[in-house]
Amino acid sequence: MSESDQKSERHAQGMQTRRNVLGDAYVNGAEARKTSFDGPFQELIVEAAWGHVWSRPQWTPRMRSIVTIALLAALGHDEEVAMHVRATANTGATQEDIGEALLHVAIYAGVPAANHAIKIVKQTYKEMEAEAGKEAGDA
Repeated sequence: MSESDQKSERHAQGMQTRRNVLGDAYVNGAEARKTSFDGPFQELIVEAAWGHVWSRPQWTPRMRSIVTIALLAALGHDEEVAMHVRATANTGATQEDIGEALLHVAIYAGVPAANHAIKIVKQTYKEMEAEAGKEAGDA
């Protein structure tokens, strides 16, 4: 198998995993916003993060979700924390899982990082509940 075939397979697997975790609406929006400037970066994310790391069978999506949120919180990547909290609807990570992860963040990365992430997570869950209520009302 050639390197380009492997790349193509990795990209296809990555895109499928990305859709499974983040949802079609998010991925479609990201693809629509992609430009020639950030296209190479987007390809890197799809192949490396989603195709190589998130697609590995050793951990479940739930486990990867918990670890990812903890790492993003520790590093202060607020928008990414919120995005991955939204993804828990697809990965199976629970609010209890995320709470436990943020306790680890507090001990190993610092209370301010965990405290800030907790605010983001609470706001994101509140938005998700409101959106779910709105969708239930539309049905």
